Amino acid sequence: MCKGLAALPATCLKSAKDMKHRLGFLLQKSDSCDYSSSQGKKEKISSSQRISQEEVRKWADSLENLIQHDRGLAAFRAFLKSEYSEENIEFWVSCEDYKKTKSPAKLSPKARKIYDEFISVQATKEVNLDSCTREKTSHNMLEPTLSCFDEAQRKIFTLMEKDSYRRFLKSPYYLDLVSPPGASCGPENCKRSHTHALDCNSNIISQCA
Repeated sequence: MCKGLAALPATCLKSAKDMKHRLGFLLQKSDSCDYSSSQGKKEKISSSQRISQEEVRKWADSLENLIQHDRGLAAFRAFLKSEYSEENIEFWVSCEDYKKTKSPAKLSPKARKIYDEFISVQATKEVNLDSCTREKTSHNMLEPTLSCFDEAQRKIFTLMEKDSYRRFLKSPYYLDLVSPPGASCGPENCKRSHTHALDCNSNIISQCA
């Protein structure tokens, strides 16, 4: 021990040690509080991303039930993207957004953007429409209204309903949500599944977070 410390009374040394111990304890407590606060935030985020098994099962009732739900739409979108056919759901979503346009001045530019992106012959994400519907929609571009894409949107909805929606229900994108890994098919577990909360922060619907 250095001479300076040796010259100090024993009581002073003891007080210094006690103070060091208390400071160390307070620092540990502060870190613990920060960790608890961080964990609490994570739990809140996780709970906000949960959806009931009962709701997920409703998605199998109709395509409308599926895409009217934010998480369902995200899951279906991810599935279509895996098949390189996401242009159909993107067109449908664009039409839904277009019909909410309140300013008449914005109708024409928004309609033209949708037409150029999904319907025109040179469209970057051309959807599969019959020639009659395509021509009618092209004619509607002369004087765009809120309903100018209605027929084309219905045709694409029907196309998804009969084709990609059915494949989606048989794919892991849906089956992994309605029957999470590790779930048992026993009577007790099946009964609980109606109230079981499903964590939807998986990669399947990472777009909707």
